[in-house]
Formats: sequence, C-alpha cells, structure tokens
Amino acid sequence: MHQILFTIGSFPIRSYGLILSLSILLATGVAYFLAKADGKGTEKYVVDLGIYCGLAGLLGARLWDVFFFDWDYYHNHLTELLNVWQGGMAIQGGVLLGVIVGVLYCRHHHLDVVHLLDVFAPAIVLGQSLGRCANLLNGDAFGAPTGTGYGILYPATTLAHHVYGDAPLWPAEIWEGQLDLAIFAILLLYRAFPHVKGRAFALYVMLYSAARFALEFLRGDYAEKVVGPLTSAQTTASVFFVLALLAFLLLPHGQKAKKRPKKSD
Repeated sequence: MHQILFTIGSFPIRSYGLILSLSILLATGVAYFLAKADGKGTEKYVVDLGIYCGLAGLLGARLWDVFFFDWDYYHNHLTELLNVWQGGMAIQGGVLLGVIVGVLYCRHHHLDVVHLLDVFAPAIVLGQSLGRCANLLNGDAFGAPTGTGYGILYPATTLAHHVYGDAPLWPAEIWEGQLDLAIFAILLLYRAFPHVKGRAFALYVMLYSAARFALEFLRGDYAEKVVGPLTSAQTTASVFFVLALLAFLLLPHGQKAKKRPKKSD
C-alpha cells in the first residue's frame, strides 16, 4: 500500500486523491456513453454534470462523515476538516449531495431528472468501486479483526494499523468494490431491456444498500451500534433500501415502459 505515490517538490501526490479523481473521470465517461446510446441528446450535459456532481459528492461524503460520525473529534480540529487522507468519507452523504446538485442542474437546464438518474446509476456505482480501491491504498474503510491468520495486514502509517495494530483484518473494502462491479453489470443488463423510467436508479439504491448492510458486519471502523443492533451505516442503508423499494414498486403507475430508440438503417 502506497499512500503517497510520489512528490512534486514538497507536495505529495496521494494515491487516495488520484484514484478518486480518476473515478470521477471514468464514471463521467460511462455516463456519457450511456446517455449517447439512449439517443435523447443529453450527452452534451453529462460532462458538466459529472464534474459538478462529482465534486459535490466528495464534499457531501466528507461532511456526512465529519458531522455524523466524527464531530467529537473535528469540532476541536477544524483545520483538519478537509484532510480526507486521514480517513473519513461516507458514500451515503456523497450520493445524496451529488444527486441534489444534479437535480438542481437538470432543473436549471430543463432536463429530465429521472431519466438522467437512470443514466448515471451504473456510472455512480462504478465510481464507488474505484473509490474502494482508494480506501484500500489509504488504509481506511477497513474491516474488523478476523481472529485467524487470514486477513489484510496494514502498514504502520495507516489508520487501520493505528486502530488494530498487526491484527489481520477482513478485506471489507475489497469485497465492497467487487460487489459494486457486480451491481454495475446488473444495472447494464437491466438497462438493456425495456424498463420503467426511474427503476434503474431505484434498483441501484436497493442493491448497494443491501450490499452495504451485509458488509457492515465485517467493518472495523464506525462499528458502534446506534439503533438496536445496527450501526449508523446499516441504519442509513435500511432507510434508503425501503425508500428505493417503494419507488421501484410504485413507479410503474402512470408510466410506460421505456424503450430504446431504434437505429435507422
């Protein structure tokens, strides 16, 4: 694991920031491809949306973590609020603020919000998968001790080592990244068939929430129970899953199944 890849003078190029930047660029590229394939002419807005929503997502992920999980620490260390390489990004906050900014952008340009949510759903989860690679290299979003000789050993410079030392930890962030890739493939397959507008995004929220809920049992950070036996992330995932399920079931009413445009010969 290399938290710092190289330096330019005294400025460190961190693997965490570099991979997060690449995840935004690649996710935007996927969204552009999907928007162009839909033939609605919305691809010309995708680059701007990707940049605005990506930056909003990073900010939302950080603020969600700071204010919901780590405020006891950061209210006395305000100068470290943006030190994301120390660990501390919550994907729920990132998706929430990113979607809010995306909706505002779409309304300003009179775009179909629900359609673009469907377009961006596979791109978002691909970006999340790459983001977990950043977590692995940075040594955060780590698992709990396995209690066996199996697991990941983190370097002494990482937050995971600071918390658990040389104990082997579950590869929670690796498995989440792999599940995100599986969700990415499922969403692409789902979009290949006629479907009700809005259901692709609802399916993304359901699948990711279910995966996150299950993997939280292996996480070693933020493992405190907040609602009965559930952690904060499991509580949030449960709420999002229920809301997405309701949307998935209710969306067909009053809508027609979406069909891909036919290509002219």
